[in-house]
Amino acid sequence: MKKQYNSYQDTLDFVEKCMAEHPHLIRLQTIGTTWEKRPIVLVTISLDVEYADNKPALLYTGTIHAREWIGNELAIKFIDYVINNYRFNPKLKEALTRNTLYMVPCLNPDGFEYSRNHFSFWRKNRRDNGDGSFGVDLNRNFAVKFRHSMDTSVNTYSGPHAFSEPETCAIRDFVLAHSNITLALDYHSQGNVFFPAHKFNHEHEIEGTDLNVLCANMNREIHKVTGRKYGIHRGKPPANLIHGSGREYYYSLGILSTVVEVGTRNIPDYLVNMSQSVDENIPAVLHALSEAINYCPLAPTRPERFSIASIDDNSAMLTWQYQSDAEVNFEIYRAQQPKSPCSDETLVAITGDTQFTDVQLKSGQPYFYNIRAVDRVTKIKSGFSPELKVKTELADDEFSRAVFPASHEVGYLGQYTLDKNKEHFGHNSLFVGVNKRKGICYGVIEFNLNNMPEDAIIKSARFSLYPMNRVNAKVENFGEWTVSLLDGQAIDDISNFEQIHNATPLQTLGQAIASEQLTQGIWSEWHFNIAERHLLKKAMASGKVTLRIEGPKRLPLGADSQMMQFDIGYGQFGAGIHYRPNLQLIYTRKPIKLALAPLATNTITQTDIIEDKLQSGFDKQGEIIYGQMAFTLDGLPDADKTVITEAYLIMGNKTALKTKRDTRFTIELADLKDIDYHSVKQRKKREFIGYEVSNQQLKEKDTHYFIFDSYGKLHLQKLHAQNKPCYLIIRATAASAEYDEVIDWAGEGEHESPQLVIEYIERRKTPLPAPTSLKTDIENGMIKLSWLNPDDSDFVGSFVVRNRFHPPKSPYDGVKLYGGPDNYTFDNFANANIEKYYSVFSYDDVPNFSEPVSVHYVARESFPIIEQEYQVQDGEEEIN
Repeated sequence: MKKQYNSYQDTLDFVEKCMAEHPHLIRLQTIGTTWEKRPIVLVTISLDVEYADNKPALLYTGTIHAREWIGNELAIKFIDYVINNYRFNPKLKEALTRNTLYMVPCLNPDGFEYSRNHFSFWRKNRRDNGDGSFGVDLNRNFAVKFRHSMDTSVNTYSGPHAFSEPETCAIRDFVLAHSNITLALDYHSQGNVFFPAHKFNHEHEIEGTDLNVLCANMNREIHKVTGRKYGIHRGKPPANLIHGSGREYYYSLGILSTVVEVGTRNIPDYLVNMSQSVDENIPAVLHALSEAINYCPLAPTRPERFSIASIDDNSAMLTWQYQSDAEVNFEIYRAQQPKSPCSDETLVAITGDTQFTDVQLKSGQPYFYNIRAVDRVTKIKSGFSPELKVKTELADDEFSRAVFPASHEVGYLGQYTLDKNKEHFGHNSLFVGVNKRKGICYGVIEFNLNNMPEDAIIKSARFSLYPMNRVNAKVENFGEWTVSLLDGQAIDDISNFEQIHNATPLQTLGQAIASEQLTQGIWSEWHFNIAERHLLKKAMASGKVTLRIEGPKRLPLGADSQMMQFDIGYGQFGAGIHYRPNLQLIYTRKPIKLALAPLATNTITQTDIIEDKLQSGFDKQGEIIYGQMAFTLDGLPDADKTVITEAYLIMGNKTALKTKRDTRFTIELADLKDIDYHSVKQRKKREFIGYEVSNQQLKEKDTHYFIFDSYGKLHLQKLHAQNKPCYLIIRATAASAEYDEVIDWAGEGEHESPQLVIEYIERRKTPLPAPTSLKTDIENGMIKLSWLNPDDSDFVGSFVVRNRFHPPKSPYDGVKLYGGPDNYTFDNFANANIEKYYSVFSYDDVPNFSEPVSVHYVARESFPIIEQEYQVQDGEEEIN
């Protein structure tokens, strides 16, 4: 027995003492009695505790599983923290003034004491099952999706019927009698992960963002204390869902609820691991308590129809709807990963309007937006609208590729499973790390890049991997997980353990992820730096990129596993294409250079137009002498597929002015219908090209570069599309009057003749027509989508997206279901009983995406939901 942990009697003594010393803050009550006649104690904490039941409340339950002692310990320490800090900590004081905490330190007193005194790994309560076995798993005994099991000896035995146990009846009756409960935390061990509740719908839910943000903000508080990051994972339908749990029961009553799995051992070293877990979770619980009021009936309603109005390569306009007479502001948060905190660091706007334009974004990048309303008087906040996913458009010179491995190109290799390693590809999850039975295990992913152009210049590269389980990473602060780029040409069989094991990495990507930083349910990303992109470019010459994911290669003393599990998106354990490992590339292409000589050069004075001569300056009366050039753009290819990436004018001067005063020369784009002095002087000014050149610079060198800026390049493209020449004017400017000062610029036929140099790539600039005739049908219980693709030689494929709450406005605005040339697909993971929206976009090889064609799916009949019986993979454990 671990002596430093509190017994159940220690807990009772502590809370009774606290109530006696702080009667205005703490109230104690018994909500039920166990089989062994122990009281199930609930502590109520709130300032002016006699009014506690009138305030919004957070329900905290701990140690529903007997061996998971963290719940009881954290409850004791949190109560102690409240007592010692509520007078001085304004955040805590406000939380206790506006909210109530209902805390059951230990919901399984009998099992807890049995675990402490007899068998530490005991999980259930101590019900006598009458067949020589004891105990019911209380977290399988609630009514929602209760599943009766016959084997009373197993750890997850659910009991003879829902609520058959006094412990679950006690908490049920208390919750039903307290409608002020808005949030619930159920503390477990192990895993360092949040498991938010679900409704078994296999679809996003309106409260899904609320749950993810609650967990992300608690995670932020944890990270501030220890630097540790918890995962956030709701499970992936249609498998791996817990039946009969308290979490889902509370959620079914309208209470936002989540399990919090703490630590990597059920009963760890108290002085190090347990004390860290307690300390990091105290501010997290406080944050959850402060949020309870934001989900009470007094809270404003959440904004509706949060959607995209427009997107370009560096900005996004967001819109939403709200009742016009409400006195609210809106808080808008932006992050570059889902399940990110909504905090001061990510708050990008507070507005009273119902639209917002976010600017200075990066091209081709994903962004995630959240919004909630805030009452201007009470400062109570609403729930969140469903998270909005945005991906900015590519810049004019950019292409992108999202590369996914084929099923035979992704798998894991075990040191002791040599005869099974081929079977691991496209079937199992990636098990990476080491355990006693499999030995060292590597994940291997090969990406086929044969369709990448040889002249591609990679501007950014990102590898993404979805961690789906970290329960077997049992030891904190032990081991690291890395991703290495291998020489694919030196490997002829990626399923050969020895070849992968002995391969020398060309480069290890980014930083290693330490054990305590592993976060299941949140995408792990590795961004390639410039050196890594250079190696990636070299690897592309062979048509493939091979990555090795590796973890620790030895076990600490007494451990049997230090393993991480990643989704591959294939097989019965995978969750489809949107969970598949992927390599995201943004690239441009080597530009083609075209040097143009002027079609015409002219010098324009008050009295004359001198052809084939290029001068500028001031005449004897002090009037400006203009130089004028015209270039034809006929040498460029089809304007619809030409992007000018660079343009500059090379000018040579044969003379310089004698004056010592500051005289400068500018070149500007001009629209000219007539080439005469009056027309030039009254011209519509377009844009300066590059920077002005001073007379001193003319004296120092005789060649000058005038570089077109972004607007200038766009104007060139517009002229090219309109089949018009480009007119340029050279004009002299001076701080004071100048007379009879003229520059001779290099003229026609001379070595220093002006040149307009244009660098361009061939790239389609406009989207294809949208698909048509999108419709939904039901086939074998699945939703089938079909459509007609556009008839266009540049058509590459169609992209299908699902969104529960609004028609997807962009290909990133929802869950990706399909991308390819077919004209139909099935939504394998959807619930056919729930209405939703689908959009289909056509795309070319850039890709430019068309406008969407959308359909609102509404079930015309009721369909049974077939839940797969969850099968634990080899090397995986069932949790919570």
